[in-house]
Amino acid sequence: MSHIVALETDDVRFPTSQSLDGSDAMNPDPDYSAAYVRLRTDADDGLAGHGFVFTIGRGNDVQVAAIRSLAPYLVGRDVEAILDDLGGLWRELVHDSQLRWLGPEKGVMHMAVGAVVNALWDLKAKRAGLPLWQLLARMTPAEIVDLVDFRYLTDALTPAEALKILEDARDGREAREAELLRTGYPAYTTTPGWLGYDDEKLARLCREAVDSGFGQIKLKVGGDRDDDIRRLRIAREVVGPDVRIAVDANQRWDVADAIDWVGALAPYDVAWVEEPTSPDDVLGHAAIARAIAPIPVATGEHMANRVLAKQFLQARALGVLQIDATRVSGVNENVAMLLLAAKFGVRVCPHAGGVGLCELVQHLSMFDYVAVSGTLHDRMIEYVDHLHEHFVDPVVIRDGNYVTPVSPGAGAEMLRESIERYRFVEGRAAG
Repeated sequence: MSHIVALETDDVRFPTSQSLDGSDAMNPDPDYSAAYVRLRTDADDGLAGHGFVFTIGRGNDVQVAAIRSLAPYLVGRDVEAILDDLGGLWRELVHDSQLRWLGPEKGVMHMAVGAVVNALWDLKAKRAGLPLWQLLARMTPAEIVDLVDFRYLTDALTPAEALKILEDARDGREAREAELLRTGYPAYTTTPGWLGYDDEKLARLCREAVDSGFGQIKLKVGGDRDDDIRRLRIAREVVGPDVRIAVDANQRWDVADAIDWVGALAPYDVAWVEEPTSPDDVLGHAAIARAIAPIPVATGEHMANRVLAKQFLQARALGVLQIDATRVSGVNENVAMLLLAAKFGVRVCPHAGGVGLCELVQHLSMFDYVAVSGTLHDRMIEYVDHLHEHFVDPVVIRDGNYVTPVSPGAGAEMLRESIERYRFVEGRAAG
């Protein structure tokens, strides 16, 4: 028997605003940051669980404080008992009456719970000697269903329906595992598309993306319509007709503006329009989706919880669900969203435009392929070529595909020297 002996946090901020990496119409000067957590135990194996919440600078200290406030719920508890019932632990934390009052089930506190939950999954996978995707994919359908809180979901997805989805996907799991290990998982790249880049850099990075084997790139839009048209024209000329170009407005428009603006971009063969309006506006997204069809709407990186995912799917307000590894409350809630997407027949292409998100979310997509959806058709994980060097097990991209990770854990662990170098101290710029 072992116990959790410490919950440690760090405020880690990278000065990406200096090069405008990550810049978009709503966030012109982001400093990619991580509210970081380590769960230490007294076990002889010396293993710790690592997790974080992604932010873009100011306010990261608030997120760190929220994570730190969860220490009394975990320190001193039996590690094995927690890891044997991560569904129960999720419900305990998310449904705590006083923590819940701060949401409920959204915002800083909900994401803090997610960081802790993800750290526990990291520890569980390390103890099993498996990458997280494989640990999840080898669970029984009943064990996977038990991870999910079906409160508020049963009008769209019942436990019995979820179990059937998983049972139906059981045949072929081993073959899909082998296929992943052989070929990896398809990626698309946002690296060329940040709004602060000049035209020369845009064109150069588009050429590099094509040369690297990516079949889709993504451009940020929503600052100025004429600029968007010019940049999209440059990108299309560089990548040619066979590479898809998605656009991302980062919540910039009202509904009517979105419909009109997308109409101006449509001649450049837009693969999808991402976050065209407020991430909470289900009906607005539905209206946009109807008006701009057949161009699909993609959204999800700011989707606060599984309930909003349910409503977007019920309202046919999106054609691409973009789960995020740290926006909702951890692995368990993302499993719920993957099952909802499978029920509604909607493809999942995760958001990964932030520090460490590529490392984390690849595990969720790979689990989905092996154990839930059973398909790679028209599915991709976002990739940005920033800050991977700060992780113990960084993602690897080969020929436009994520190379399937084989190291034990969830991919969340940062290098100690990176944490030390980029730890934020009040009054000092990041980095």
